[in-house]
Amino acid sequence: MYLCKKISGMFLLSLWLFSCGESGTTDGDALFKNEQYEEAIEAYDKKLKNRPKNVRALYNRGRAYEEIGEFKKAEESLKKAIEVDPKNSQILLSLSNLYHKQKNYELSLMYADNAVEISGAPPMAYFMKARAMHQLGNVDEARREYNAAIKMSPNYGQAYYYRGMLNQATDKNKEACDDFRKAAENNYEQAQEALSNYCN
Repeated sequence: MYLCKKISGMFLLSLWLFSCGESGTTDGDALFKNEQYEEAIEAYDKKLKNRPKNVRALYNRGRAYEEIGEFKKAEESLKKAIEVDPKNSQILLSLSNLYHKQKNYELSLMYADNAVEISGAPPMAYFMKARAMHQLGNVDEARREYNAAIKMSPNYGQAYYYRGMLNQATDKNKEACDDFRKAAENNYEQAQEALSNYCN
């Protein structure tokens, strides 16, 4: 449970605010940044009354719902956003993360896989695909996707850490410790605990 919360927190930190080529911030964005999520939702609702297909407002409203634990409403808003912009990897990754939080790893994998298929997909897409496969017990496939994320972003501490956890679970102790060291070198805070637990 703790690990799931930490991984979710790291992911949300990297995706807290969506930008879709629009300049400036809205009232909703400022409220979101200040963690006033319910007020942010009201502001996004007002914006969407006049512009119901505003991707940024739909996305950020979904994220705000997610922050207050309203996962169904978050899903509805994010799905409306992806209907308007179906090739937006950030929305796909947020849906993947949302389903992962709900332990629906099959849907999490589907959305991460869709994100990977988009040209120029970020390392996060491969990481999200890997962690869904990891949870589903697809060890070799998960390792392949962790490898892809790390190849694209050699300083991706979180990916090293979770590949290390996968290696540890499959008795690849040396590889696991190497990964935990790389995660620590790249400032992933949980890595030190893993090093203490597994690499004495």
